[in-house]
Amino acid sequence: MNMYVSNLSFHTGEDDLRKLFEQFGAVSSAKVISDRETGRSRGFGFVEMGNDDEAKEATKALHNKEIEGRAMSVTVAKEKPARADNKRW
Repeated sequence: MNMYVSNLSFHTGEDDLRKLFEQFGAVSSAKVISDRETGRSRGFGFVEMGNDDEAKEATKALHNKEIEGRAMSVTVAKEKPARADNKRW
């Protein structure tokens, strides 16, 4: 299950995110999204866990949990919409 994690502290890194979710099971990937120009965290990211039951447990336990002074939001990530072809007819 892929989870969208928002309202992260700008100091929270990928390792921090991984460790937070590993309390509930194996984490396939943890990614904090950064600004392309500055490299600074944009305050959100994605965590993927292979076991749906563990992911649901993590979501339930971590949603609205305060981390570094911010109430983190954890929800199921929405599928990325297909990109429209840039061809002009």
